[in-house]
Amino acid sequence: MSDPTPPALRHHGRFAYRAITDRPDYDWPDGRRLAVYLGLNLEHFAWGEGLGAELAPGGPQPDVLNYAWRDYGNRVGAWRMLELFDALDLPASILANSAMYAHAPELMAAFRARGDEIVGHGRTNAERQSVLDRAAEAALIAESTAVLRAAEGVAPQGWLSPWIAESEHTPDLLAEAGYGYTLNWCMDDQPIWMETTGGRLLSIPYPQEANDIPSIVARKDGAGYFADMIIDNFDEMRAQSRGQPLVMGIALHPYLVGQPYRLRHLRRALTHIAAHRDEIWLCRAGEIHSYCRNVISDRVV
Repeated sequence: MSDPTPPALRHHGRFAYRAITDRPDYDWPDGRRLAVYLGLNLEHFAWGEGLGAELAPGGPQPDVLNYAWRDYGNRVGAWRMLELFDALDLPASILANSAMYAHAPELMAAFRARGDEIVGHGRTNAERQSVLDRAAEAALIAESTAVLRAAEGVAPQGWLSPWIAESEHTPDLLAEAGYGYTLNWCMDDQPIWMETTGGRLLSIPYPQEANDIPSIVARKDGAGYFADMIIDNFDEMRAQSRGQPLVMGIALHPYLVGQPYRLRHLRRALTHIAAHRDEIWLCRAGEIHSYCRNVISDRVV
């Protein structure tokens, strides 16, 4: 009789399958069960070349319409969002292209003054690192990390690839470069350990649903719908977290939700979350990493 077991598919080898209902239990600090962080993407794009989200189908380069629309986020939208975060006393993880330090140093300084965490986000979102060979990708990570370290006085703990683009080597290169966590993988609602040639790398959940790029740019969701999505996701995860400790990230881009009519709805969603601050852990992604590595390392799977 032939073996009915189907052959295994090719696997990434970074982590094994384990159901969220079959894992060690733990709490976040102060007995909280739901950790919530804001991931604000500060991005700069090359003029006349490269990748970029589009408000309208792009024409020949230089694509003035889409380039200027994206730069609105750095010139206006991000400043309005900073005011909103201050008004609601919300911490943030700033996912920063290293090119931002030359393009808009005042903006980076303003978030530094808030005490926000700076997360590595490549050189520019006009490029993907996944198309590079191993040496060139390592050089990109090293170059962008050096800019952040020089500006902030400390190396970033975490990394989000532009366009969530990874090669086969990216987790290894990140760990070898001293990174402790990645936001690239969206397969879970808990942090999990990934195996790399440089030791364990923590994968912290970064959303592709509660994220304004796929919602607003790809699915064409309205401003109110996106805010309702954040509220519904938060309320449901708050209820689910009674069974398992969870992480909810909210991914934001200032050229999208920094637009006045969207900002008004985002304020409504974030005000709802802030009203529950006494029962959740409002934090930065780096704080999740530090807690998982230093306090509950043996209970993270």
